[in-house]
Amino acid sequence: MPLEDNLQKIIIIDFGSQFTQLIARKIRELGIYCEIISHNKINKKYKLEKNVKGLVLSGGPLNVYQSKKVKLNKNILLSKIPVLGICFGHQIISKFYGGHVKSSKTREFGLAKIRKTKNSILTKNFFDKKNLNNVWMSHADHVTKIPKNFKKIASTKDSKYTIIENSKLKRFGVQFHPEVTHTTKGKTLLKNFVFKICKAKKNWSSKHQKNNLIKKVKNQVGKDKVICALSGGVDSSVVAQLLNMSVGKQLKCIFVNTGLLRKNEERQVVDTFKKKLKIDLIYVNAEKLFLSKLRNIEDPEKKRKIIGNLFIKIFEKYAKKIKNVKFLAQGTLYPDLIESKSVTGSQTSKIKSHHNVGGLPKKMKLKLVEPLRLLFKDEVRKLGLELKLSKQIISRHPFPGPGLAIRMPGQITKEKIKILKEADHYFINELKKENLYNKIWQAYAALLPVKTVGVMGDNRTYDYICLLRAITSSDGMTADYFDFSKKFMQNVSNKIINNIKGINRVVYDVTSKPPSTIELE
Repeated sequence: MPLEDNLQKIIIIDFGSQFTQLIARKIRELGIYCEIISHNKINKKYKLEKNVKGLVLSGGPLNVYQSKKVKLNKNILLSKIPVLGICFGHQIISKFYGGHVKSSKTREFGLAKIRKTKNSILTKNFFDKKNLNNVWMSHADHVTKIPKNFKKIASTKDSKYTIIENSKLKRFGVQFHPEVTHTTKGKTLLKNFVFKICKAKKNWSSKHQKNNLIKKVKNQVGKDKVICALSGGVDSSVVAQLLNMSVGKQLKCIFVNTGLLRKNEERQVVDTFKKKLKIDLIYVNAEKLFLSKLRNIEDPEKKRKIIGNLFIKIFEKYAKKIKNVKFLAQGTLYPDLIESKSVTGSQTSKIKSHHNVGGLPKKMKLKLVEPLRLLFKDEVRKLGLELKLSKQIISRHPFPGPGLAIRMPGQITKEKIKILKEADHYFINELKKENLYNKIWQAYAALLPVKTVGVMGDNRTYDYICLLRAITSSDGMTADYFDFSKKFMQNVSNKIINNIKGINRVVYDVTSKPPSTIELE
């Protein structure tokens, strides 16, 4: 369900790229509403709405000659609406209008230097004074001949037609990915397309999202009651407050203590939502139940499925005690859907299951309310402030639904949970003391399923390895590690080892995403 049906918008036609959601995020940051639609849905019956101001064709794993797999209504490309093709989309435009696309022995993956050959409205303020720029490439096929009446705007060493255009038809193609942060001034290029070419006007803000989502929740829920899966994290907190402002007393929040939360988190949740925000909150202590179900389970996907299914069973159990409950609210976000499955029905590869989307039973008795499912994390935080939630809640680092279960690879035990809670507590507290917490997207401690020999005093130890991870990111889809000072790392390591029995070694994860994920499992 789109967030908005009447606004001017940009439509992104998705061909299965992992970067598609980044295009949407960048455009929304410009203050323009946009939607992602799978190319499979752009059939002969599909008609462009009058409020569509522009189209973006995404990248993808296919090639333009796989006609049976590539579905696109030709009328879309024959319309008068401006079209920007990115990577695979660039090749689609070239082939459709009579150009040639071929596989090349020389592939381009990673950074490339692009040189301007002609001026274009698309590339205004995009190049430096030397008419150069760094762009992010990810392709094997090349446009070898551009269509008639198209112009070459820029090229790289290995890609002659890196940017092409037909200004009369308002058709533009770029072989690189402007949505990826590695492309210098990529957002400038998208801005030029949206405002200078599509003539779109700003219409998307947290205030608009608030009003629109409150309206949609009211329409969906009606006079029925809804229970909210409250964890205390940013996402579920925003959902709870949104529902509170939408349906008021029809809302029942259920907070389940899985035993896999951070230290003292259950107390903080109850104090914040029940006492301060006066939300009707049911507290369920299910620590023993979760621990028993997870006993001897090592596979990360099984952990997520077990936790997800158990969550729902508990909600349904308590829902039976409340009359007229028909809805379950969750804090599912856009990145959750992207990484779990293709939200658009495209060939986007599945990375992992999220508890909100991968663990739901097929015959769930409650209907889902997921008002944030098409929002990115930064949009959710802004929305939370618009809903008058405290900065303390909004600024909290992301915490996975399965909790500490996916931060201790291997078997889960009560002993390991206790150790990990303490280690994480010390790490986060030190970040706050040094005013680093708000500079970091997400930070946590993990307990590795490995023991090593150590020496403490005159005694030999054989204890666990504590892994620390802290990353910087703008959307959670890509991330880099935070570069701590040597002094800080030494201090944290000493405090964890000296104060927590069961850990004798601390390591720091310096892997980016990709190739790694933010969480270990």
